[in-house]
Amino acid sequence: MGRSRYKIIQNQEPYFLTCTIVNWIPLFADPAIVQIVLDSLDYLQKSGRIQVYAYVIMENHLHLIASAKDLSKELGDFKSYTARKIIDCLQEKHSERLLRELKLHKVPHKIDRTYQVWQEGSHPEIIQSVEMLRQKIEYIHLNPVRRGYVDDPVDWRYTSARNYAGKGGVLDICIDWG
Repeated sequence: MGRSRYKIIQNQEPYFLTCTIVNWIPLFADPAIVQIVLDSLDYLQKSGRIQVYAYVIMENHLHLIASAKDLSKELGDFKSYTARKIIDCLQEKHSERLLRELKLHKVPHKIDRTYQVWQEGSHPEIIQSVEMLRQKIEYIHLNPVRRGYVDDPVDWRYTSARNYAGKGGVLDICIDWG
């Protein structure tokens, strides 16, 4: 897949982002790999580098609404760091089938690595209003419901729907946006 025409052009504004595993490989079926993503987002937030307003982690992609002083850089750092940690995790677990898939689906121009975890791009969409923010949060939270995994968004473990419902999520987020 080529580089996207969607770009982050206004820093410090919230964006709706989608990060997808190459070839839609279901890496996030493994809670240890999901924890790598959660830990990284938590670190970026606690260090003041990124602000997360909503998220959901599905089996092969994640959606989030986030802002940062330099969101492109922070997202790049996030994807690079998590890719390295995910590959390390798969190697430690001797997950040869998944490693073969990550190698097979690496785009040819990435000659500096053996594996590729994330698809290029994140299809960023700037949040232009509170109404759009609410719509995107609802879209994010209903993702596991639309997939038929749960009947109620708060029943999905890896979502900010739990935070918004006051049930405590697995990742702290900023819910004070409007």
